Parts: sequence; C-alpha cells; structure tokens
Amino acid sequence: MRTLILALLLTAVSGLSRAAAFPDFDGTGAGLSVRAVIEQAASAGGLIPEPSAASAGSPVWVSMEKSAVGALDSAVFKSAPVAQNKRIAIYEFDAATLDRLAGEMHKAFGRGPGFFAHDSLESALEDLKEPPAVPARSYTIDQADRVKALLPLAEEGNIVSVIKSLSAFKNRNYRTATGIDASRWVRDLWTRYAGGRPDITVETFKHQAFPQESVILTMRGAAEPDKIVVIGGHEDSTAGYWGGDVSAPGADDNASGVAVVSEVIRALVKGGYRPARTIKFMAYAAEEAGLRGSADIAAAFKQQGADVEAMMNLDMVNYKGSEKDIYFVSDNTSQPLNDYVGKLIDSYTGLTWGTLKCGYGCSDHASWTKNGYPSTTPFESSMEQMNPYIHKADDTLDKSGGRAEHAIKFARLGLAFAVESAK
Repeated sequence: MRTLILALLLTAVSGLSRAAAFPDFDGTGAGLSVRAVIEQAASAGGLIPEPSAASAGSPVWVSMEKSAVGALDSAVFKSAPVAQNKRIAIYEFDAATLDRLAGEMHKAFGRGPGFFAHDSLESALEDLKEPPAVPARSYTIDQADRVKALLPLAEEGNIVSVIKSLSAFKNRNYRTATGIDASRWVRDLWTRYAGGRPDITVETFKHQAFPQESVILTMRGAAEPDKIVVIGGHEDSTAGYWGGDVSAPGADDNASGVAVVSEVIRALVKGGYRPARTIKFMAYAAEEAGLRGSADIAAAFKQQGADVEAMMNLDMVNYKGSEKDIYFVSDNTSQPLNDYVGKLIDSYTGLTWGTLKCGYGCSDHASWTKNGYPSTTPFESSMEQMNPYIHKADDTLDKSGGRAEHAIKFARLGLAFAVESAK
C-alpha cells in the first residue's frame, strides 16, 4: 500500500509547477493534490519524498561561513563553492545530505545547523549581500498590572505534558511521517488552546520543498492589527549525522521551545488577554536542515511588506547547564531588542541573565534578522555548558530531571514579552 501511495505522489509531483513565489497560506492552489497524497502516506511511516521534487537527490544551495568549512569532513562537499565573498561561501548539495552536513557542524562546533539551505541558487546568492538595516523601534515597559496578572497562569505541568507528547514521536524530522504527524499534533493542540475565539486562527504554512508544515497561530490585534509580534520555535528534531528516520526525541531541542510557546498561548487565552497588535505564534519546520521553515516564512513576510515589530525565538529552554538563568544570543540579533528583553527579565522575573555568541545561522532568529526584522533569542545556558545530549537519541526529558523547572522561566518571560510588545 505504501509503495502505491508513494508512486502516486511521484506522479503528482512530476506535474507540479515550481513557479509559486512562496508557500501557500490558505491551503489552495497547485500543491493541494500533492498534499493530500502526502497526508495519506504519512500514516505508513518512514521517509516521505519532498513535495516539489521526484528525488531526494534534488539540489539545494547552502550558505555558510568560510571559516567553518575547514573544520568539516571534506567528503561532505561534492564541489567547490559556486559563489562566495570574503566571509560567506555557497555550495550545492543534494537535499538528502543536509542531515549529514548538520551532523558535521554539530560535531565540529557543538551547535547547529550553522548554515542556511535554499531551494534555488538565486535565493542563496542573497546571503552574500549585507542584510537590510533593522528599522529603529521604541520598546517600553508599562503593562505591569496585566503582566503580573498573567504570570501565575503559566504552569510547569502543561510544559512537561507537551514535551512528553512531542518527544514520544520516534522523531520529528522534516522528511518523515512522524515529523508530519508531530506538526499536525501541534496544530491540533493550538486549535484547542484557541478555545474558539473569533480573533484567533490556526493555520499551517506549506513549504514547497519538503513535506513537514510549519504551524502559525494568529491572535489578531484589536487596535493595530498590521503591526506584528512573533514568538516561535522549531518543531523538528534530528539525530545529527544519521538524520532521517531514526530515534530523535528532541525533548530539549526543541520540544521544550514549542512547549513554552504553547504555554504562552494557553495562559494568554485563559487570562482573557486581547492584544492591541497582532501576535503570531509559530512552530517552524526544518530548522535542523538549514533554517528552511523560518526562512520561507520570514521571506514571505518581507515580500508581503509585513511590519514585524519584534520576534522572539525559543530554541532549547529546559536544560540549566550554567550559573545564570538565561543567556541572550548577541550575534545576528537586535541589540536594542535584547536590551529590552533583559529589562523585562529584571522587571518581572528576578532571574539572572548573560550573553553568548552562537555563530552564523545557528537558529531561527537568523532568518528574521537577515530579512530586516528585529529578533532576540533567550537561551538556556552558555554555549560551553549547553546540553550535551542534543541531536542524539539521549535528548530526553529525564536529562532535565523529568521537570520543566527551567522552561517555566522562559514561559513567564514570553508572557511579559507578548503583553509589553503587543500593547
């Protein structure tokens, strides 16, 4: 049965146009029939072919820092760079080798992915340009009554429950059936959390080049709906070098981030909060394969002229490996936004915080930064003391004591960020 389904999928794909500028928000158009076949195939398990390519060997173009190349196995690179500047080089890869590349980056630098993967050379060449300047924003803190009323609504038990549910999937790889199922699970959870409110919608963001979908919950602003605040984290997981359809529970990386985003949604709805500006909560697909999900979304927002006031990225928030509670990524983020979120911590949580550098393309904040939007990433530890179990079958909740004592701090910070930024 699975063979028949995949044969049907390949037949459908062969006639699919690649002309669309960016993924379809509304689930309509040429990709719909292919998506239906993918959804039938998902229950069969294993790897699912990319919806825009008849072969897992279809090309992708990767941008990465030239300084990182020398630390990687030369066998990963099938050719010389197709383009470069003083700092960035662009290489052509087969899509199926992205997991291996991510594994090499993690082995060499203890982080990932460390690169951007693009569906076209034209898109990759944009990474050789200087990113657009981030417009100046004014961030203030004056919503103490609202924030303090909402903070007690965040509950550790809910975060634990979501982490357990997501890490129970064999993996959440962006090309696997269980990765697709995990995305649907997040969609259904957020739909329940929305509670039928007419100002809240939940939709999936379909990607042309791979089957896992990103999930977006929109809480529409009552006064300035065109101004947008984004809070998100990636939903996929990986076992590094091996990638694919192997055990990758990803409890910390990044079920914890999605769990915190989910708890912020739940607490805001329970508290009856209605923002003046629109808040979009996101669970990104395919972060581990080169920030592919967030890059698609941020580029689409830029193309549509979306006014994103602030973006918070939550990636790994439940392993307390260092003395301080929270560490801000200081490179490829917005310094004014980092300063503002640091003040939120001081004003509302009493937690301690520091800074770190994580390098080129290390998480989804980089997708928003390079599209000219202000981003911030509060992280669970210093880079030197980060979770040693990630990208392995050992990334399980027990490594954090079976609790979410660390993650609940980020949920409270997320609530303060949402209320103060969307006023």
